[in-house]
This record gives sequence, structure tokens and C-alpha cells, in this order.
Amino acid sequence: MVSESIKATKWYKGLKWVVDFLIGQWFFVFLGIFIMLAYFFPEFAKSHGTLKAQYVISYGAVALIFLISGMSMSTKDLAKNMLNWRAHFTVLTMSFLITSSIIFGFACAVKRANNGSTIDNYLLVGMIVTHSCPTTVSSNVVMTKQAHGNDILTLCEVFIGNILGAFITPLLVQMYLQGEWRFGNPAYQPGGVDIPLTTLYGNVMKQLGLSVFVPLFVGQVLQNVFPKQVKWSLTTFKLSKVGSFMLILIMWQSFSTAFSQRAFESVSHASIIFICFFNIAIYLFFTALSFAYSRPWFILKLFPTEPTVESSKAYTICYKLFRPFYYNKRDTVSVMLCGPAKTAALGVSLISSQYGSDNPKLGILLVPLVLYQAEQVFTAQILVNFMKKWIYYGEAKAEDIENPTVDEETPINNNTTNYVGEEQSSNSRQDFDKVSAT
Repeated sequence: MVSESIKATKWYKGLKWVVDFLIGQWFFVFLGIFIMLAYFFPEFAKSHGTLKAQYVISYGAVALIFLISGMSMSTKDLAKNMLNWRAHFTVLTMSFLITSSIIFGFACAVKRANNGSTIDNYLLVGMIVTHSCPTTVSSNVVMTKQAHGNDILTLCEVFIGNILGAFITPLLVQMYLQGEWRFGNPAYQPGGVDIPLTTLYGNVMKQLGLSVFVPLFVGQVLQNVFPKQVKWSLTTFKLSKVGSFMLILIMWQSFSTAFSQRAFESVSHASIIFICFFNIAIYLFFTALSFAYSRPWFILKLFPTEPTVESSKAYTICYKLFRPFYYNKRDTVSVMLCGPAKTAALGVSLISSQYGSDNPKLGILLVPLVLYQAEQVFTAQILVNFMKKWIYYGEAKAEDIENPTVDEETPINNNTTNYVGEEQSSNSRQDFDKVSAT
């Protein structure tokens, strides 16, 4: 035991502050450690390396994340969110169309201003391909849980987006890489295409099936057959932390693969610095854009009140059709995390299959994707704290009222597909008033 006199010293207080800070920021500490391991020992955790990461991490770590997700969500809520076509429309248009078109416009501006003198044109092609990819598979679910958003909706968006991504991403790449971008079109690369699109889609379905659908199904079965045991496991072993650690392992594999392919040595230091700062800025911009897209102010102006018997038929129909596009806070957090995110798991396969694994420009093309994946996780890990505070701003936590000893990291079941905007917040405040009165 440390004596009270030692505890009172400045050096002890300073050391304790440092230790507490490192423990609180354990995610970033471990992420930094594993990136360093990837740099010095890239062969160990790369795909098809010593660890066989294409199986152990790509399947095993991701499967564990979705097994925990399946154990912590109700089947009824999962079915309800799967039928939420409005949210699917919002996320898919944001993820595929809006983000990719903005990046394409930016890349065109940089190419014409730079003319390849500082920023490699193939790096710009990599940016276009990166933002044509679907949303990431695992980090979205982990981050949405941490922010107390609608992680069930996030899981649905991940599954739908990646299934469609195997078709949509190659089409978007062909659409954008024409004219002055013809040099970067996969169809005109000397290496050719290694894998036919049908084979690629089969691989995607295999990966999604084994790492997402099967563990999710097993988790649902366990939750419905052994509800008490599952609830005890989630709280006792703090399985939400396990999901975050699995996310670090996924990043470890991505960086190991990139370092083993000497991807970062293929471009100049100026290009690396540019892409690092650009990724953070564009991720924050897309997050803000996703927020505005999820809660358009004009929806509330056009439909301020629920229709009554005195309302016109046109107002009633338009209210039911358009008002649900103004999402509640938990659904908005889901859209904000899914919209800007891009997957490296499917993205690397798509890029390698389209451009050829022996393409001399492959390393440059992969740099924007690998860096963006790391920076989106880093930035989102910071944003989730603000998102969680925003969700509960002006209202009490229902779980704190019912069970004050609940751990903050315990995932909540988000049986929330309420589309009437802030009505959910007002209902929560009314419930709190009733509890306080009693």
C-alpha cells in the first residue's frame, strides 16, 4: 500500500494522472502499439502472413463483434429496423452517391491545379475509388454502441451496404474514371483484372455470411434461449470492450498488409501529409453533412404538427411520407457513423481484383483507403463521446432511473425506430417526471 505522505507528493499525483489518462485512452494507446508492430513486423499480421490474418482476423475478430451484437439486441427490433427503407435510402445515397461525387469533384480540382507535380494522380484515383466503396463492416457497429445510438439499424446498413457494394462500387469507378481519368480506369490497366466480378461477389457473400450473418444468428439464438445467462455475460465480461479490441486487431491487419506491400513508400511525404489532413477534414465534413441530411430543418417547417381530422388530405399524406425522414437522435447517430465510413475489408479486395494484384500502382491506390480507415476510426472514437452527450442532452437516461448501477459501457437495446423527431425526447422527459413524482 502507498502511504498517504507519498500520495500527497506532486510527482505521485502527476504519475497517477498520466496512468489514469492512459487507461482512459486505452483504445488509442493500443492502436498506436499495434501500428508500430505492423511497421516493424508487417509479415506477421498481413493477409496470408504468419498469423493467417485473412482467417483469424477478417473472419474471427469480425465474427466475435457480430456475435456480441446478436447477443445484445432483440429479434423484434432487428426485424423492425431491417424494414426501415427510409433509413436505408438515406445511408445508401450518402455512402455511395453523395460522398463519391464530392470527392470526385475535389479530385478534379486538385488534378487541374496540381498537374501531378506534387500529388500523384494515382493517389487521387485511389481517393475516388475509396469513396466509392461501401460503409465499413465492424467499426460502425462498435462505435454506434459506444455512442448509445441505434446499433441495430447500423448493423442492417452494414449488411445491406456491403452486399450492394460489390455491384455498385465497380459501376461507380467505371462512371468516374472516364475522359481525363481514363488512365486510372481498371479496364485500361496493363495488369488486367485478376478476379471476375461474379467470383468477387461470391467472396463478399462468403465473408459476410461467415463473419456477419452466422455469428449474428448464433447470438440471436443464445439471447432468446438463454436470456439471463447472456445478460450476465454481457455485463460481467464487459463484452463491449472486447468489440473495441477486435477493432484494433482489424486495423493491425490493414496496416500490416499496407506496410508489407510498401504502399507508403510508393508516394512522396508531401502526398502522405496531404492525404492525412484531408482525410480528417473530409470525414468531419461528411459527418456534419450526414447530420444535416438526417434532420433537414425544412421538414419541421413544412410539417410542424401531426395531422388531425381537420387537416387536408394532401397534408396528411405528405406528413406520413416525408416527416419520417427527420430521424430521431439515435437513428441520426447511426447515419452519421455509417454515411462517411468506408470499408477496407471489402475495399482492398475490390481494388486488388479490379487493378490486378501485380499492378505497379497498386500500393499508391491502396494508400488513401488504408489511411482513411485508420483516421475514420480515430476521429469517430473521439466523436462518439459528443454524440452520446447529444443523445441525452435535455433528458434523463432511462437506464439510470431503472438501474443506477448499470455500467456505462453496457450496450443498450435500441428499440427505437421512432421517426417523429424530438417527440421521443419529450416522452422521455414525461416518464422522468412521473418517476420523480412517485
